[in-house]
Amino acid sequence: MVNQCTQIAIGALLVSGTVLGTGATRTFGDEIRVTIDNMNSSEGFFFTPVWLSAQDGSFDMYDRGTLSQPNWPGMTAIAENGNTGPLDAAFHACGAGMAGGQSMVVTANTIGPPVFNPGESSTVMFDIGDPTVNRYLSYASMVIPSNDLFFGNDDPTAHELFDVNGHFNGPMEILIFGSMVNDNGTEVNNAYGDAAFSLNDGQAMPEYNPIRAFFTDPGDADYLASFLGTQTASMDTINSVFGPQDVIARIRIDQIPAPGSLAFLMVGGLAASGRRRRRMT
Repeated sequence: MVNQCTQIAIGALLVSGTVLGTGATRTFGDEIRVTIDNMNSSEGFFFTPVWLSAQDGSFDMYDRGTLSQPNWPGMTAIAENGNTGPLDAAFHACGAGMAGGQSMVVTANTIGPPVFNPGESSTVMFDIGDPTVNRYLSYASMVIPSNDLFFGNDDPTAHELFDVNGHFNGPMEILIFGSMVNDNGTEVNNAYGDAAFSLNDGQAMPEYNPIRAFFTDPGDADYLASFLGTQTASMDTINSVFGPQDVIARIRIDQIPAPGSLAFLMVGGLAASGRRRRRMT
């Protein structure tokens, strides 16, 4: 069945980039700190800027076993090109985004392409709005170089940031294993078939297969190995591959300020105000 939310957003031709939701009720504890790490071995695989959302659990990005096109064009844009714009537009066109859900795109702290190099990390502050509503975290990114490999949670309620009362459930750590990578099923896996972020020549070949877990096909490991010795768009050479048991990415989340720190600041501030006015630096 066609995902109507996604189709509306694509039809509107909203531009690529982050579109922040509005109307969320602000409360203490609605800001979290997110750190994203590329855990691949040196000279291994990269991944594109990571799309994050905090939402009410109603926004489903994709389902394994279904065709990405025409059902999930926002995910196809990420899986084939690392383009977060269509998925973000779908998020804010209806569903969780309309309910005040928030989103952002996390890029790497580097000069040059904003992709996450092996071993690279980035930390951002994410204002999630109302924690009693936007309780769940979703994420998505493309694995590169590849034709259409990506990672992202297909269950929108898999990662509960806050409970029903808005209390933070963390700190939390999400480990993304090679077995959690997906094949989008829209482009034939061929290292010399116009794989994204690769300098290999070739022409991409479309396919029409359901989204599936990578490493479930006998040729998947060989596909990754075919990138060994080839160069990326940033002139790096791929000399290491990952397997299903390898951690390729990590997302760490904590609350800013931590509940104990907030209480300390409030009590300390009240006590200090009874004595004298003091400038905080």
